[in-house]
Amino acid sequence: MLKILILFLLLLAGIVLGPLLAGHQGYVLIQTDHWNIETSVTGLVIILIVTLMVILAIEWLLRRLLRTGKRTRGWFTGRKRRRAQQHTRDALIKLAEGDHKQVEKLLSRDADHAADPLANYLLAAEAAQQRGDEIRANQHLERAAEVSSDNQTPVEITRARILLARKEDHAARHCIDRLLEVAPRHPEVLRLAEQAYLNTGAWRALLDILPSMEKSQVINDDQLQDLRQRAWLGMMNQAMAEQGSEGLKQWWGNQSRKTRQDTALQVAMANHLIECNDPATAQEIVLSGLKRQYDERLILLLPRINSTSPEQLEKALRQQIKQHGATPLLNSTLGQMLMRQGEWQQASEAFRQALEQRTDAFDYAWLADCYDKMRRPEEAARMRREGLLLTLKQNPEQ
Repeated sequence: MLKILILFLLLLAGIVLGPLLAGHQGYVLIQTDHWNIETSVTGLVIILIVTLMVILAIEWLLRRLLRTGKRTRGWFTGRKRRRAQQHTRDALIKLAEGDHKQVEKLLSRDADHAADPLANYLLAAEAAQQRGDEIRANQHLERAAEVSSDNQTPVEITRARILLARKEDHAARHCIDRLLEVAPRHPEVLRLAEQAYLNTGAWRALLDILPSMEKSQVINDDQLQDLRQRAWLGMMNQAMAEQGSEGLKQWWGNQSRKTRQDTALQVAMANHLIECNDPATAQEIVLSGLKRQYDERLILLLPRINSTSPEQLEKALRQQIKQHGATPLLNSTLGQMLMRQGEWQQASEAFRQALEQRTDAFDYAWLADCYDKMRRPEEAARMRREGLLLTLKQNPEQ
């Protein structure tokens, strides 16, 4: 409506002013080397207006053409983006089906146009590794590193996981050590570090990350205790393998008092010393542990110690019986120690007391040996028969 009003006013002005200006149009001369242009002022104004309209028309046409090109490019780009999203959805379905070949193919196709190219390349790398194509897995990892130049942590985590899957444990450990410098409490980094350190026997490194694993709640208390024990036992085995009994004792002496008072470690240490034919140090550790607390694992070691002073072991064992009562285990252990000293009568009494409390095939066999030494063959035969019947009863399939 406003445009029509403006046009009407312009037409009215032309009708009113046109006759007035008809006789006063003026004169304009434009002269060059080759020609002269003569026109009136009105004609020049008309030429200028027409020229301006032509310029505006050209501008509109160019703008329309450029907008069409941009729209065309946007259509092609959007098409690739939509296709990448569809490929990603299809890949997730194939992943659920376990078709790793199709997962890799779909994720890597148009990955640069996906919503998250990094995720596509990393998943494609793991899918390639699952089907054993190490070359393609490495290619996808390199491409992921390129598209994520500002944050390499996801790339390195995937790389470490792939290296562990290939059993390249030392390479994986090198990668994980770098990750721990930038992400020391990342849950997945800690899980991968646990696996790599266990595979490579890096027991000290495993002990070092246990506090972080506990704070990050990567493992529960039971798992933490198990890992700690495995790490200490691993370090113990390394010391024994490298330097034997002397190296083992030196390593044990360098540990803190809290570590040396751990019953599980005392049992393991005594076992290693017995294997190294060092009964004196084993006896010292076992007796030291029993002074602090009663533990059946330590009691079971007593008969295995080939001590040069068995009276100390017997004394310690009788002290345990006095404090905790004559349990079947303590009676049986006392009987075994008395057997080693040739005290057949006392040993047989200890075994009989143990059997009165509970039946055990080993105690029957040891008691039979005592009766043989005491020249009582009938009773020895009866004990062996009882032990055999008990074994058959406990193992009916045999």
